[in-house]
Amino acid sequence: MQPRIVEVRQGILKKNDLLARGLRERFAEAGLYVVNLVSSPGAGKTMLLEKTLARLAPERRVAALVGDLATDRDAQRLAGAGVPVRQITTGTLCHLEAEMVGAALVGWNLAELDLLFVENVGNLVCPASYDLGENLRVVVLSVTEGEDKPLKYPTIFSAADLAVISKVDLAGAVDFDRRQALHNIQEVRPGLEVLEVSARTGQGMDAWLARLTRVPCSPPALCG
Repeated sequence: MQPRIVEVRQGILKKNDLLARGLRERFAEAGLYVVNLVSSPGAGKTMLLEKTLARLAPERRVAALVGDLATDRDAQRLAGAGVPVRQITTGTLCHLEAEMVGAALVGWNLAELDLLFVENVGNLVCPASYDLGENLRVVVLSVTEGEDKPLKYPTIFSAADLAVISKVDLAGAVDFDRRQALHNIQEVRPGLEVLEVSARTGQGMDAWLARLTRVPCSPPALCG
């Protein structure tokens, strides 16, 4: 049965890639920059996104899609920033797919947005294989997870455009070895840009926000 399983998986990924290509074309036409946030559960990406939306909302037209296996608690939390937020409930799927993103965008005028954040389902395995048409894929690693996450889950780090080490205010309390973590990231993905952030204290947030607005000038809305 193994060859059949591989064949079905390849077919699913091919379909997703085609749909993602269509999404990427839609985003480019609308001048919309899309950020896909991936991490394991509890890495702090919801708080990071919550603080990010609150900081960007006064100056940028931002929105978010939130992927979860069940409940819309994160979406309700993010909506507190006063920006458009929609929930994608995946049920048993441990990742978002391009088709889900496309369906969630129905009714939104993408040309009225500058930045769209996609908070993927908490998982470091499945999301690595699924293109969502994003411009920037960000993998979030919490200091509470340990330094070896890049070595255990190399595919997601290899597929990322940016790594964010979160909860750095807790690094001392959990004996986080920053130097080793950075070494492990570079071993898996040489040259990968890394930012260190604490959404709770604000440490590193300015650099994170600057990175988000340092985008190519193909989206007209972000090109001053």
